[in-house]
Amino acid sequence: MEPSLSTPPPATAEPGQRHPRAFEPITLVITIAMSVLGALIGIVLITSLGVSPNTSVIGALVAMLVGRIPLGILVRMRSPHRQNLVQSAISGATFAAANSLLTPIAVPFALGRTDLVWPMLGGAAIGLAVDSWVLYRVFDSKLLAASNAWPAGIASAETIKAGDTGGRKAAVLGVSAVAGLLGALAKLPTAAAGVGFLGNIWALAMFGIGLLIAQYAPGIFDVNLSQEFIPHGLMVGAGIVALIQAVLLMRNRKSRRAAAKPAEVPAHPGDTPRDAAQDPAPAGPDTRTKDAAQLRRGLIQGMVLFLGGAVVVALTGGIAGGMSLPGLIGWVLLAATAALVHQLIVGLAAMHSGWFPAFAVTLIVLIVGLVLKIETVPLALLVGYTASTGPAFADIGYDFKAGWLLRKDATPWLPYEMDGRRQQYLAQLVGFAVALIIVAIAWKGFFEEGRIPPVSEVYVATILAGLDPGVMGTLLLWAIPGALIQAIGGSSRQMGVLLATGLLVATPAAGWMVLGALAVRTGYTVWRRRGITDPAARRASDEEAENDLSLVGAGLIAGSSVNDIGQLTKTL
Repeated sequence: MEPSLSTPPPATAEPGQRHPRAFEPITLVITIAMSVLGALIGIVLITSLGVSPNTSVIGALVAMLVGRIPLGILVRMRSPHRQNLVQSAISGATFAAANSLLTPIAVPFALGRTDLVWPMLGGAAIGLAVDSWVLYRVFDSKLLAASNAWPAGIASAETIKAGDTGGRKAAVLGVSAVAGLLGALAKLPTAAAGVGFLGNIWALAMFGIGLLIAQYAPGIFDVNLSQEFIPHGLMVGAGIVALIQAVLLMRNRKSRRAAAKPAEVPAHPGDTPRDAAQDPAPAGPDTRTKDAAQLRRGLIQGMVLFLGGAVVVALTGGIAGGMSLPGLIGWVLLAATAALVHQLIVGLAAMHSGWFPAFAVTLIVLIVGLVLKIETVPLALLVGYTASTGPAFADIGYDFKAGWLLRKDATPWLPYEMDGRRQQYLAQLVGFAVALIIVAIAWKGFFEEGRIPPVSEVYVATILAGLDPGVMGTLLLWAIPGALIQAIGGSSRQMGVLLATGLLVATPAAGWMVLGALAVRTGYTVWRRRGITDPAARRASDEEAENDLSLVGAGLIAGSSVNDIGQLTKTL
């Protein structure tokens, strides 16, 4: 059973009501201000601690506080939907500045090629823009369904709702948030426990197992899994199967029924009208808003746009002149494919677990480049372009999930949902633009002080060190079990991708947190249904149990996020 918002959201739409606009003056001003804050937080933490926190809860809290100021237009910020726009923008600015822009341009800088920083920034900006566009086009398809976990999105939605309604559920969320904060201060990964209350049980079980293996394998088996590239091999196999599964999901199985039934139901702006007989318009949030054809178009458009971005990077980076035509074509195709694969794997992992293995998947691309004997500078640009995709893709998914939960009871639902999603996308674009400006201004000062993202230094060190001849064999060997596990679990569980994610993340004690939360979740669900024999009553009991635990999980994640932001004090 998928998690849902614990109670109906406040301020639902009246028939015919429009969703608040992203470019309303008060909303835009607060959005820009919070985006500046988010971008600065992201840059400071990624260069000092190597992490980029989720700032969406902070954005929501600030918007709530502004809404409590009894000054005319500021009162409008009491709307949960406007708060959702602000939290979307600040989190987008944070991940864009830290992961999608600063990390890529640090690669050529650390390599000693400062002349390539600006071309790489342009390429990273294109990667970021395409990344966000693709997610906007395919969110709530069968591949990336809104009903899936997206844990940070649930945390943001519950925080916004609790601030608006108060009551017992707000108290539960608050106590859980305090517990998450205290646990994080004690160096416990409380966010992992929160995720355990929210996500797909099968996916999270594999994630927890991967975390435990990564934690104890070095001591028990005397082997460093990451140094042996075993998790990377598993991810390669799981990733290949995940891509095949994604392709299969793009098939429109109803196309054979498209016989003469001309009645059409208008879709939201920008999409092809749906045939009422073969794909009825969604009556409510239980029905997906994107069908197989829209998923297919979105991913194909993404591939074409990534190809264009790769050409721009090749030309502005000066590598086109040093390559043969076949070599240049191969580089462009590899860069575009790597960018698309990277965003999908990162997005799938984030959707189920709340973690995304962006560093590890980029490292896999780097290894492939070394195997293909790509020259140093083209390889550095390939790595930077790939790294620009993924994190923002996942973050937008979190924010769209939060908005989807807050809009679930709107009437009529479909136009309000699609309008709200579009406004969130526009708010995120504001955050991305602010992040680009901040990075363009700040990168030189940070880099000249030696404040370079640690992951970028790892990429450069790996490029310069070259590849052990046995690494490719290891990747191929371990790709086999990764592929098998992913195939067995299917696209809805992503078991292979999540097992590899746990092995790659390797956060101490996180495995126990995830599996412990799953045990509590199962036990609580069974306890609540005791003595109930009627199937309908059992389903209702299970849903109530999921709602209760979703609130606890959201609080734990929110508290952990506050602690992450608090890490900023260590750098000042």
